[in-house]
Amino acid sequence: MANPNIVNVSTIYGNTNVANVTTSATAIVTNSAASGKIYKVNNLMITNVDSANAATITVDLYRSSVAYKIINALAVNINTSYTPIDKTLSLYLLEGDAIRVTANTNSTLQAVCSWEEIN
Repeated sequence: MANPNIVNVSTIYGNTNVANVTTSATAIVTNSAASGKIYKVNNLMITNVDSANAATITVDLYRSSVAYKIINALAVNINTSYTPIDKTLSLYLLEGDAIRVTANTNSTLQAVCSWEEIN
């Protein structure tokens, strides 16, 4: 896992990914090993799309086969959203890092994540 120098940036690409959150930890953004890039995660929004059931969300930074919890089993009430990562709490993903999301139930939560790919 390297930490590329971003002083002489040549490109910055904006990206957004979406996912239906399941009970399996799933990467919503991954900076592949040896990419030579840094990813700046600007926003992660979790929305409960179920009108009858609350659900819990766990978000982790996955690095070197270890899941470092950003939030753990946080309740997201019916028809509401929660933003665990935003511009005030943005994160940098080094090579090999990923942001993963996990719910306690399937088909209740959706995730939207935006990040900048810096090269």
